[in-house]
Amino acid sequence: MTTQPDQAAEAVPEGGKPQRSVRVVLLALMIAMLLAMLDNMIVGTAMPTIVGELGGLEHLSWVVTAYTLATAASTPIWGKIGDMYGRKGSFLTSIVIFLIGSALSGMAQDMGQLIGFRAIQGLGAGGLMVGVMAIIGDLIPPRERGKYQGMIAGVMALAMIGGPLVGGTITDHLGWRWSFYINLPLGVVALAAVTAVLHLPKKRAQGRIDYLGAMLLTVGITAIVLVTTWGGTEYDWGSAVIMELIGIGVAALIGFVFVQTRAAEPIVPLHIFRSRNFTLMSVIGFVTGFVMFGAVLFLPLYQQSVQGASATNSGLLLLPMLLAMMVVSLVAGRITTSTGRYKIFPILGGVLMVVGLYLLSTMDTGTTRFTSGLFMAVLGAGMGFLMQITMMVAQNSVEMRDMGVASSATTLFRTLGSSFGVAVMGALFNHRVQDVMAEKAGVLGGQITAKSAQLDAASLAKLPAAAREAYQYAVSAGTHSAFLLGAVIGVVVLVMALFVQETPLRGADPKKPAESADGDAARGGQTVAESV
Repeated sequence: MTTQPDQAAEAVPEGGKPQRSVRVVLLALMIAMLLAMLDNMIVGTAMPTIVGELGGLEHLSWVVTAYTLATAASTPIWGKIGDMYGRKGSFLTSIVIFLIGSALSGMAQDMGQLIGFRAIQGLGAGGLMVGVMAIIGDLIPPRERGKYQGMIAGVMALAMIGGPLVGGTITDHLGWRWSFYINLPLGVVALAAVTAVLHLPKKRAQGRIDYLGAMLLTVGITAIVLVTTWGGTEYDWGSAVIMELIGIGVAALIGFVFVQTRAAEPIVPLHIFRSRNFTLMSVIGFVTGFVMFGAVLFLPLYQQSVQGASATNSGLLLLPMLLAMMVVSLVAGRITTSTGRYKIFPILGGVLMVVGLYLLSTMDTGTTRFTSGLFMAVLGAGMGFLMQITMMVAQNSVEMRDMGVASSATTLFRTLGSSFGVAVMGALFNHRVQDVMAEKAGVLGGQITAKSAQLDAASLAKLPAAAREAYQYAVSAGTHSAFLLGAVIGVVVLVMALFVQETPLRGADPKKPAESADGDAARGGQTVAESV
């Protein structure tokens, strides 16, 4: 593949303030990121109302699964398209597809249509996340990017806290269809701002997309996500369906790696994994996703079932963790920008993650909300040191021409980590809760948790006092096991972080060529010429 060469000028002046137009682009990028993050949380709140109108309760899980599958499978392909044909065009296309999917989902007349339209939405969402990260990688040198980490972390916190609240308000006052229509005005604003202000160098690719590799990767990712979604819920882990999916997934991914070694334009160029830092960041991103989304799943459940917290806005229950994550991410980014040093942050993140998860594993039926809030803040601080640093170091470890595939691969590893985290920690939690319920409440306990170990507030209120007390004890035992497993897995982050090479960040010294993680001068433009 050949493209027009990137020209050399800086979108964000070294040590200076970003141009006004860059701020406009960043605002549009944050809106696009917010769309992708908010969607599932808003829609999740509207699910009971949707089922009440459209029916199809037995297919309810597919409303989320279809979106997740399409997002995960399309992420690496969007990254490659951006590298080959231009970041701006691919990003605008992903926004349009997301908005089309949103509009169609709002007009769905039955559950089958809604599932199909959610898949279209997911295809667009895959391009939103990787597009935001890759464009930021193009516009802002890694040395300067730390200034904006707090902004990205703030968007994530806003989505997690505000999503359920916004979803409930919209559903109650405007109807569930507006859970999808709300994306349209926000998306149009992002679309208009990016179209008018963002001007990236155009690329003309002579090579062809590796369609065989794309197909094999899509099959492999789909099989993995289905295994983590269905395992232990729809099907037993040892069932024929799960075993077949595992076999299909492994075979497809092996075939994908083989094809990538021979493709002229591989979807995921394997040479990027020769960089020690990039490979380490991929592993750290996977484990961070594993732990974070497990925590997001079980912390509100513990707080509602054991501590009696209200389920009105589950996002507020995570406020200590999210605030700590946002503040620490902002501070770490500022220090990175001013000093150029960053290796200490993944190490600190690994330590705090393990400590925070261990502390959370000690919670029982007598733990106060203040104490659990402190434990969550420790975990959130660890996440703050890791969430954006991993992407920054990964992007700094590859050449500019591979920015899209590096961003998409890092995003994909984090997404797959979250799927595995929810599945593995969920399976352990469910098994532990069912065992303790059978032990504490006998036959009745087994019947209560036979279908699901996760009871909502209404179901919990209907239980006899003795059974309710047994369930609270069981949930404490389940979260103990899940978080203890997370702490053990989190040690991997600490070990990986110790081997990170603190190579200079691009933009640290404009007179010197930026170095890749392997110490070689990165070829291609260092920054985007006349980007905005």
